[in-house]
Amino acid sequence: MSKFIADPSFWQLFPEAKLGVVLVKGMNNDEEVPREIKSLLSKSNREAEKFLVKGKFNENPAVAVWREAYQKFKTKKGARCSIEALLKRVEKENPVNSINPLVDIYNSASLQFGLPCGAEDSDSFEGDLVLGITDGGDEFYLIGETESSPTLEGELCYRDDKGAVCRCFNWRDGERTMIKGSTKNAFVIMESVDPSREEDLKAALSFLAEHIEKYLGAAVSQHLLTKDEPSVEL
Repeated sequence: MSKFIADPSFWQLFPEAKLGVVLVKGMNNDEEVPREIKSLLSKSNREAEKFLVKGKFNENPAVAVWREAYQKFKTKKGARCSIEALLKRVEKENPVNSINPLVDIYNSASLQFGLPCGAEDSDSFEGDLVLGITDGGDEFYLIGETESSPTLEGELCYRDDKGAVCRCFNWRDGERTMIKGSTKNAFVIMESVDPSREEDLKAALSFLAEHIEKYLGAAVSQHLLTKDEPSVEL
C-alpha cells in the first residue's frame, strides 16, 4: 500500500502547518457537470469576495500568508499559491469556470474557505507521494505541454518515484496525475500554514467530503496531518 508522506524537510519550514487530506474511492467523474455543482461554483466565486478586504491585493491576509510562505523555498519565477490565482480572478471579475465535477467541487471549497486545494488521480502515482524539498531535476510536464519542466534544487514539491506531481508547493499540477473524467480514485489536498485557521481547514474538509459523496457517489475519508502525524495510507 502506497502512502502520502510529508517529509521532515517540509515540517522544518512549516512546523505549525496542517495538511487536510480527503481520499476519494470509486467516484463517477465522467458525466456532464450537474447543474447543482455549477451553481455551487458560481456561489463560491461570489463568496470569495470576503477575502478581498484590502486596497492592495497582496495585503489581503489569504494572499499575504502565502506570499510569505513562498519566500521559504526555491520557486520558479512568477510561481504563486493556487488560492492567489483564484482570488485574482475574483478581483478581476473573471469567475473561475467549470472544468469537471471534482475540480469544480474542490475549487468551490478553495474559494469559500480561502485556502489552496488541489487533487490528483491516485491511481497514477508510482510509489509513495512525498511532499518535501527536492534536490531538483524531477521530471514534470505542465498540463498541455510536451517539454519537461524539471524541478529546481531547493524547491518544495509533491513528487513520487517517477517525478514531480505538483510544483512549488501548490502552484501547478502536472499532466501525468491530473484529474480526468475517467478518474475513479483521487487524492485531494488542502494546505494551511496559518495555525489560526485550523477550524476553517476542518470545515473545508467536511465540505469536500459532503459534496464529493453527494454528487460523485464516492466513498471518502478525511485526514488531518501534522508534524506528529505526517503520513496516511492511500
